[in-house]
Amino acid sequence: MLFFENVRLAFSSLLANKMRALLTMLGIIIGISSVIAIMTVGNSLTAQVNDSMSSLGANNVQVYLNYKDTEDEVTEEGYVFKADDPTKVALNESDLFSKEMIEELCEAFPDEIYAVSLTQGVGQGEVKENSQVAYVNLLGASVGKFISANIEMVDGRFFSEAEMKDARMLAIASEKYVEKLYKGVNAEALGKTVNVYIGDKFYPVTIIGIYKVEQSAMTSALMGNSDNVTDLYIPLRAAEELSHKDYYYSFDVIGQSGADADKLAGKIKSFYNTTAYRNSRALMVDAMSLKTMVESFNTMLGSITTAIAIVAGIALLVGGIGVMNIMLVSITERTREIGTRKALGAPNSSIRLQFVVEAVVICIIGGIIGIILGVLAGTGLAAALGTPASPSVSSIILSISVSMAIGVFFGYYPANKAAKMDPIEALRYE
Repeated sequence: MLFFENVRLAFSSLLANKMRALLTMLGIIIGISSVIAIMTVGNSLTAQVNDSMSSLGANNVQVYLNYKDTEDEVTEEGYVFKADDPTKVALNESDLFSKEMIEELCEAFPDEIYAVSLTQGVGQGEVKENSQVAYVNLLGASVGKFISANIEMVDGRFFSEAEMKDARMLAIASEKYVEKLYKGVNAEALGKTVNVYIGDKFYPVTIIGIYKVEQSAMTSALMGNSDNVTDLYIPLRAAEELSHKDYYYSFDVIGQSGADADKLAGKIKSFYNTTAYRNSRALMVDAMSLKTMVESFNTMLGSITTAIAIVAGIALLVGGIGVMNIMLVSITERTREIGTRKALGAPNSSIRLQFVVEAVVICIIGGIIGIILGVLAGTGLAAALGTPASPSVSSIILSISVSMAIGVFFGYYPANKAAKMDPIEALRYE
């Protein structure tokens, strides 16, 4: 009963000094809201990336070239590396993955590899139609690319096997391309032959399909792909002929259903490093499963989010000091009241509890306001990044607990000071 009476007294004291109470809570509100907002955005980004990565397939493995104990860099001439001697050696076509090497890999693991995703860039250009301009990346793609990227057609069709083999100048465009040039009317785009201008050259292609674009603002930023530029896919062999390149620095492997992607990644590394790159002085092959990539990203993002939240949480310490300061002021103002209570027989524990409860009430109210503002801010920031908001329930519970702990910790000293007052001296206080 005494506890609830103290709670009532605490609210009465706060209502009597509304502005002072609000300013006291401000540090708690800022600290809690910052932590909640940061955790909400961090959880939202993590969930979005996990969903995006998962949609690409749990069995995907990225295979790429790396350097053996060297510091690699890129120059205008291409990839170079610093070998054991100071001489820089430029990588040439024979150093990269050839199509024959990729075919050998598929033949070595036919029961574990379903398909291979290859892309060959021709360049970034533009398509002009009806006084409108659409910016595109002209990109050659294998059948595996459409599988690994989970590309969904909304109209038209994919390339046939014969069209891929014959390197026909056919193309699959995005919804945004159609929206830009034809105001979203798919029928006007399909079957249309357009020129893709890249530099001082142009390449005529016929649109046979339209694919769905599913990409948030955050994913676009991560992938480095602007909403103003979309991929225009042509058969891989056509892109190889246009670019005069049929070698690759990296490619993706799609594992068979049920295959262990991590084990497959290890087998691919071992296969190449004991065969094609066995005697390479500078290069080695690395492979990483999508699952490992997601886990690494989650760990990195989680560490960054936690670090930022801890920095933001410093405001809680400042807020706690503010609570202690205002409680000392409040005790000074109410010295005669404390003296009267003690003269009437109130024990030290009762006085101590009264002011500890008041400090806790201040912190809890500040914490609740901070949680509300934090969730709203986090939701707004997540929406701005194009991700669904994912407020952290654990951080909300932790915030309330921390608010109570701050109230007890920073309220105890002033409360203990009040409890130890001499009643006669307190009654004399003016």
